[in-house]
Amino acid sequence: MVVSMEKFKQRYRYSFILLYQLVVTDFKLRYQGSALGYIWTLLRPLFMFVILYLVFGVVFNAGASVPHYPVYLLLGILLWNYFSEVTNNGIQAISSKGDLLRKLNFPKYVIILAGSISAFINLVINFFVLIAFMAFAGVEVYWHASLFLLILAELFVLAIGMAFLLSALYVKFRDIGYIWEIIMQAGFYFTPILYPITLVIDRAPAIAQIQMFNPMAQIIQDARYLLITPKTSTFEQIFSTGWYRLWPIVAVVLFTVLAAWYFRRQSPNFAEDI
Repeated sequence: MVVSMEKFKQRYRYSFILLYQLVVTDFKLRYQGSALGYIWTLLRPLFMFVILYLVFGVVFNAGASVPHYPVYLLLGILLWNYFSEVTNNGIQAISSKGDLLRKLNFPKYVIILAGSISAFINLVINFFVLIAFMAFAGVEVYWHASLFLLILAELFVLAIGMAFLLSALYVKFRDIGYIWEIIMQAGFYFTPILYPITLVIDRAPAIAQIQMFNPMAQIIQDARYLLITPKTSTFEQIFSTGWYRLWPIVAVVLFTVLAAWYFRRQSPNFAEDI
């Protein structure tokens, strides 16, 4: 066992060092030259939250039936922003490092993983703001809130899987960037972030089921159920019977495995194709 661990460390030692350097470099360059610096990590989602809350929470009263709607909304925005950051940055992650790929021979997945970890650190920082909001709003925290870590793991795997796929596709098909931008714009409104899924269930149950087949919808709803209010409708509640309960985990794992396989298959040609 000790020998196996030593072999593992020797084999991936260079990858870990490179991963660490890429994450540190990304953090240093992210807000370089900015007066507020890393404070923008907190301000950007907060500004977005305030605008969306005023429009959908105050003007349209979309969260009238939702306990602690402001916190409910903020959590959805934070999770979506993380997924958006990982995938949008992942699209050009490989193509933007053409010079590095031609000079050095290293595992290409490290580039994608570094971007995902950097975005995840931002997410963790933003969660301190979420916790402050929860405390101010008097949100009760139940024992099952600890299961939220599993939801975060699912989100991390889903985001990095999508980044693997998009980055590999973008090397060959530059239209992927425009296509993904449209998909993300539509997905933000089709995913129950600004409004509770119960509004859709009451009017069109079939549409609500289609929405919940989106892994991001399932992740956001489960996170709200665990952290904000047990009145949140989850995937398991909407599909109360049958194999549908297994869909979220199976879909995310299967998709990420296939995306990683495709990325690895294409990676030897990245330097030539860029």
